[in-house]
Amino acid sequence: MFSGSIVAIVTPFQQGAFDKKRYIDLLEFQLEKGTHGIVPCGCTGEAATLSHNEHKIVIDATLQTIGGKIPVIAGTGSNSTNEAIMLTQFAESAGANAALIITPYYNKPTQEGLYRHYATIAESTTIPIILYNVPSRTGVNLLPETVARLMTCANIVAIKEAGGSLDHVSRLINLCGDRCTILSGDDFLTLPMMSLGAKGVISVAANVCPKETSDMVSAALEGRWEEARRLHHALYPLFRGLFLETNPIPVKTLLALEDRILEEWRLPLCSPSEKTKSSLRSLLDLYRKA
Repeated sequence: MFSGSIVAIVTPFQQGAFDKKRYIDLLEFQLEKGTHGIVPCGCTGEAATLSHNEHKIVIDATLQTIGGKIPVIAGTGSNSTNEAIMLTQFAESAGANAALIITPYYNKPTQEGLYRHYATIAESTTIPIILYNVPSRTGVNLLPETVARLMTCANIVAIKEAGGSLDHVSRLINLCGDRCTILSGDDFLTLPMMSLGAKGVISVAANVCPKETSDMVSAALEGRWEEARRLHHALYPLFRGLFLETNPIPVKTLLALEDRILEEWRLPLCSPSEKTKSSLRSLLDLYRKA
């Protein structure tokens, strides 16, 4: 279930409200282009600015549109363990295939606190749980030794690793082996991570180039490394460009340039600088010509 190209999908807005129509169009576009799974309400989906009710509406819309066709992995993380439990239990009751749970942000728990956070959530649900480590956004690094401890919880099955370190990935594989499926959380490191044993990516770039990302990951999974390398290098400028400013500012800008969504974020995120927007237009032109 947890392999391939899985898109961390954006949440489109219209005049401040969730734009359900355009969201459904995005989901159908992903399905048509061969994406292997969808993550609603992740960092790319601006989950931190969604109300609990909106969070549930977005997950429901995802399940109603693509449920049963490809896996839906609901983002249900929080820096409050009780809130994460509530959101994860909702995702389970709604029919999501798994929950993606980010490490708590702002309060900077210790490794013991991280262990207890995830173990408590796991004990409160039966849904498969994917850990999410992204220290650049949360201020805390989920260490491989802690992940290995958490693999004793029956429903903790995978990790989205976005720490930017191949050494960290190697340590995860050495400590956890086949007990833990590793998914890249950094598009530009997907192929290097897969060469070490990762099974795919939870991707920002796949919002814009779902077929090419899916083709690259499928080629790597099937051992067609030359093709995978060719696609990686073709996509690499886009992978980097999507982080010219804070995610999801660039990816929503590109989707707006393609008339798939409106150019709208929720504060404190805002529109990009003109310099960034010009760079993104150039990247989109290159991508369209490729």
